[in-house]
Amino acid sequence: MKPDSKPTILILCTGNSCRSHIGEGFLRTALGDRANVQSAGSKPAGYVHPLALQVMAEVGIDISQHRSKPLTEFLDQRVDTVITVCGNADQACPIFPGQVNRHHWPFFDPAKATGTEAEILQCFRTVRDEMRRVFEAYADGLRDAGK
Repeated sequence: MKPDSKPTILILCTGNSCRSHIGEGFLRTALGDRANVQSAGSKPAGYVHPLALQVMAEVGIDISQHRSKPLTEFLDQRVDTVITVCGNADQACPIFPGQVNRHHWPFFDPAKATGTEAEILQCFRTVRDEMRRVFEAYADGLRDAGK
């Protein structure tokens, strides 16, 4: 598949520090070169949360090269599918040129978890596992549809 013919899937959340990177990691892994998978935030935090890096590494996915970026980086690009993973990003989400699909799959923000270090880490793992099921099922559907 030519690089310019790959559909772009953009995963959005508010801070672009946890959930959107987790989703991006799972979709990139599941779809390989079938799609250009990216993530961004409506109000980017400026970093990828260290616990997001850790819990993804635990399942063999390296997101350490990801960076927190604003959704405005994508406004002049063709984006075929937008997936919002939090309510704030869903409300702030613009329509992108060429956008065909939009999905809203809200997940709890593990960066807002409270408790002991172990409890917070468990929250990140729980959200990761929930997101894995949803994003891998989505990727399976795209593959089954021949996309």
